[in-house]
Amino acid sequence: MSSAPPLRKRRKEARPSELLAAALELFVEKGFAATRLEDVASRAGVAKGTLYLYYENKEALFKAVIQEGVIPVIVENEAIAAQHRGSNFDLMQILLANWWTKIGQTAYAGIPKLMVAEARNFPDLARFYYQNVINRGRALVGSALLRGMESGEFRKMDVETTIDVVIAPILMLLIWRYSMNCCENSEVHPETYLQIHMDLLRHGLRGTEKETRV
Repeated sequence: MSSAPPLRKRRKEARPSELLAAALELFVEKGFAATRLEDVASRAGVAKGTLYLYYENKEALFKAVIQEGVIPVIVENEAIAAQHRGSNFDLMQILLANWWTKIGQTAYAGIPKLMVAEARNFPDLARFYYQNVINRGRALVGSALLRGMESGEFRKMDVETTIDVVIAPILMLLIWRYSMNCCENSEVHPETYLQIHMDLLRHGLRGTEKETRV
C-alpha cells in the first residue's frame, strides 16, 4: 500500500509557485471536485488563509495552474511554429517533442483526463481550458496541416477532421496513463506509442506524386 506524499514543512508564507505545485498534485490525484483548498494549503505547508492571499477560490487556483504551467508551453510552440521553415511534418514532430517533454512527462499530463471527467460539472473551467489550451493547440496543428496540403507535402483532407485524428491518439495516451494503466498488463510505453503514431501519420499524410506536382 503506497503512503501519502509527505507534507511540506509548515511555515507562515509560501510562494505562489509552491501553492500551484501542491494544487496540481492534488487536482491530478483527486480530481477537481474532490480537492479541497485546505488540502492544498496543507500539502504546501501553510495555513489555509495564506492561500486566500493569492487565490480567491478553487476555480481561480485551477486557472492559475493552467496559466502558469500549460499556456507558456503553448506560447513557446506558437513561437517555434512562426519561425519554422521547411517540412511541416518536421514541425509537427518538433512541436510534439517539446510538448511531451514539458507537459507529457510531468504532472500536467494528468490535466486532460481531469477535464474530460469533470468538464460537464464545471462548464466555466471547461470553457477556459478549451479556449486557452485546446483551441490554441488545434490551431497549431491545423496551420501545419494546411500549409502542408497547400504545398503538396500532405494530401488534401478536411483540415478540422484531420486535426482531431492527429490529436486523439495523444489524448488517449494521457487518459489511459491516468486511468486504466493501473490494471494488470495494461502499461503503455509512451516513447514506442508516440513513435508508431508519428510513423503512421508520416505515411498517412504524405501527398501523392500527382498532388505534389500541383
